[in-house]
Formats: sequence, structure tokens, C-alpha cells
Amino acid sequence: KDADSSERVLMDMRWGLVPSWFKQDNPSKLQFNTSNCRSDTMLSKSSYKGALLKGKRCVVLADGFYEWQQQSGGKQPYFIYFPQTKDAMDKETEGDEEWKGWRLLTMAGIFDCWEPPSGGEMLYTYTIITVDASKDVSFIHHRQVRAGKGVAGMPAILDGDEAIRKWLDFAEVPTQEAVKLIQPTENIVFHPVSTFVNNIRNNAPECVAPIELGAKKEVKATPSNKVMLGWLKSSQEGSPQKKENDLPKWTSQFIHSPSPKKTSADVLQQWLGKQGQPAAKKRKA
Repeated sequence: KDADSSERVLMDMRWGLVPSWFKQDNPSKLQFNTSNCRSDTMLSKSSYKGALLKGKRCVVLADGFYEWQQQSGGKQPYFIYFPQTKDAMDKETEGDEEWKGWRLLTMAGIFDCWEPPSGGEMLYTYTIITVDASKDVSFIHHRQVRAGKGVAGMPAILDGDEAIRKWLDFAEVPTQEAVKLIQPTENIVFHPVSTFVNNIRNNAPECVAPIELGAKKEVKATPSNKVMLGWLKSSQEGSPQKKENDLPKWTSQFIHSPSPKKTSADVLQQWLGKQGQPAAKKRKA
């Protein structure tokens, strides 16, 4: 509330925006799904308009997201993510060195703060903005992603530090300027994965491991997914404990729990605390 607009604050939030004007005591009684917000209606729908005009813009981080392609034998899942460089294979850095590992997707979101009418702790919630699918992924399926059913295309991805800075700096960049950043991006890659991911309880390396369609077993990687296979292979070597902790937390949810190894939370902390940027505050919702 009192932070400078250029300051980046790290917070845990619940996925599914609860508008500040919602008057019931239980936020779960909200009658509509607010996990995703269509970019073409975000300035007209009351659930999002107020928060957006007040500058409540956030960046939601994830390793990637899924889309499903309808086929004669069922739906084929694909994992979609930022292109990765060879730096993603480097070992974790120590101290204040810049993180050179996996590049997280930076998705544009809107958040709001809801307080129970009868009093109590404030609840921070968010929604992910969606846009029409980019040309590269539109062949898969233009209306369904794992982030929520019936959304229009794909998450709005902020590509690069400048886009992120403009989206987050609500004082220097007014709403009408910020919404121009919400565009489909072509700077993404994808590969088919096993239907193992179709069960939401499954959260393991198999969810993101590349497969060849029509093949019974996984095969040699193509150039677009070579880094992914290398990551999985190197992470699975060694002890069972290493397998568990060295892998990224493959999930489109936010940070769940601390880990002794470097995880998405550490990547985000490093990103927030880059040299020349205000230090991040960690607060609890």
C-alpha cells in the first residue's frame, strides 16, 4: 500500500480473483470462475475493471503451461514454455551471482485484496490475463488450457525486463498504456507430452518430458526440446533426494513450500533483487 511504484514485492496469492467488493463471508461462494481474465473484456467486467484501474497489476510466474489438441483418439497435451539457453544447464549459482538456470514464464495478471465483511485477515487473489493464441500454437487448440477451461487462447506473456517493468510500475505507466503490452507472443516453444499430465494429481518429471507422437517410447530430442531432455536427464542422476529437489517445481501454481535446493522461489527472489532494482519484500497474504 505504501510502497514506491517501482518496488517489486513478492507475495503468495490465491489463484482465482475475489473482487474487493464481494460481500459474502466465504470467498469460495463466488459464483463465477475468475482464474482467467480475457484481455478483450478486462476493462468492462466489474470483477477486474476496478482493480485494473487502481493499478493492481502483477506478474505470475510458472515453468510453463499446457494446452490440449483434440484428436481422434482423445486429447493430446503439449507443454509450452520460453525458449531455453545453454545457461539453463549450468549448475546453480551461489550468493549474489545472477541465476542462469531455467527461464520462467512471466505472465500478466491482475490482483485484488478482499477483506471479510465481518473482519479478519485480508486475502490476496489474482487472475491470469489471456489473449488469442499465437500463430505457432493456435493449431493445438485455441480455447482450452490447463490454467482454466473455456479461456480465449493462451496466457498473456510479458517477454523481457522492460515489458515487466512497465506492467508493474502502476504510477509511471497508466492503465491505458499498460494494456498495450497485452499481446500474443511468438517467443515460445512447445512439445507433446504424455497424457500422464491429464490427471491433475500428477506432478512429476513425466509431465513435461518430450515424447514423439505415435511412438511407444520417448526418442531422441529435436533441437527445440534438447535443453528440456538434458535438464530432465541431469536432474534424475544421483540419489532419490536429488531427483526430488533438483528439478524445477513443474506447476502453474505459485510458490508452495521452501526447499533446500534452488527452486522457482529462488529464481524469483534473484530476479526481484537484481542489481539496480529495489530489494524485494516478502510478505504473507
